[in-house]
Amino acid sequence: MYQPAATTSRDAKSEPALAPYETKPNRRRRWIIAIGALLGIVVILAGIKIVQIKTMIDVGKKMVPPPESVTSAKVEQVEWQPVRAAVGSVTAIRGVTLSAELTGTVRQINFENGSLVKKGTVLVKFDVSSEEAQLAGARADAALAKQTLDRAVSLRKEEVNTVQDLEQAQARDKQTRATVVNLEAIINKKIIRAPFDGRVGIRAVELGQVVSPGTPIVSLQSVDPIYVEFQLPQQSLADVKLDQQVAVKVDVFPGQHWEGTITTINPEVDPGTRNVRMRATVKNPDGRLTPGMFAAVEVLAGEKAPAIVVPATAIIYAPYGDSVFVIENSKDPNQKDKDGKAQLVANQRFVRLGDRRGDYVAVASGLAAGETVVSNGAFKLRNGQTVFINNALAPNVQFVPKPEDR
Repeated sequence: MYQPAATTSRDAKSEPALAPYETKPNRRRRWIIAIGALLGIVVILAGIKIVQIKTMIDVGKKMVPPPESVTSAKVEQVEWQPVRAAVGSVTAIRGVTLSAELTGTVRQINFENGSLVKKGTVLVKFDVSSEEAQLAGARADAALAKQTLDRAVSLRKEEVNTVQDLEQAQARDKQTRATVVNLEAIINKKIIRAPFDGRVGIRAVELGQVVSPGTPIVSLQSVDPIYVEFQLPQQSLADVKLDQQVAVKVDVFPGQHWEGTITTINPEVDPGTRNVRMRATVKNPDGRLTPGMFAAVEVLAGEKAPAIVVPATAIIYAPYGDSVFVIENSKDPNQKDKDGKAQLVANQRFVRLGDRRGDYVAVASGLAAGETVVSNGAFKLRNGQTVFINNALAPNVQFVPKPEDR
């Protein structure tokens, strides 16, 4: 009898295979919850950080930096003499190196090294004994020739001698006189004299030395007055004129200066430097200015005029413009001291500068007389910063500074 094959229920066999499909919604839900929780934590942390940053910004806005200690100076109005500064060198008005014209032996030296001599002073004499002996004989010949000529003239008036005799006497007289003059010139050339007043240098010859033509003997320089040569930019031609005063200083004698006047302005401008060469004549009675010295020259150009000046230390030099810090009372109601008074603030102000004189600088525009500026400590300030003034250690500002040797 047919019996159907035994079958197994699919539900019982498929239960293990369907279990994973039944948990997928649960796993997705867990992932969503985890990501949402993470995002919530990030948002909470970001919110906390934003609050902290905002709090720090608010505190920073309310925080006032402590005042900086500075020294101050008043903006002054003075009578200002325009000055053109230059560097130059000292040169002698007249300078020469004396040398021998003829061969000879040194017999006398009548000067000391570095001494002052007058024009015509005999400095060196060569041996002229031979020339003097020849000169005595030549003078005797010249005297005899003169007598012979006088006799020939008398005889010719009486027509005793011939014209030829008279001409020979005249020629003999001229010849002997020329010989005397030549020997006297040779003797004078062997006596070296100072051609002008000046100071001699170190002699280059000694007694008994035989010198040849061209041998240097000694240098002679005229030192009173003396020249100072310097150069100024071509723009200075509008202000610098002849006979203007100059002041000359040298490093050898600090704190001292010599006065003079401009005596020469070169008629051409150097095309390489666009400078003009000038020469000033300076009085040098004590002879301390020596040719070859380096000199600092100040030309007093133009007339005196009112000018606004500040200490040079108050200037902040920058490529985009020079500036100073002006000290003013703060207009911010929050910037008050414990007594309720407005604090002092430093406001930066750009200026246009002029000439400089000693420790001062002229200000062409940007400041007014009577204002107060920061003279020291400006480098550490920013615009609008509070300051307090402490002038206990402020340096002494001078138009003609005199450094102290400590």
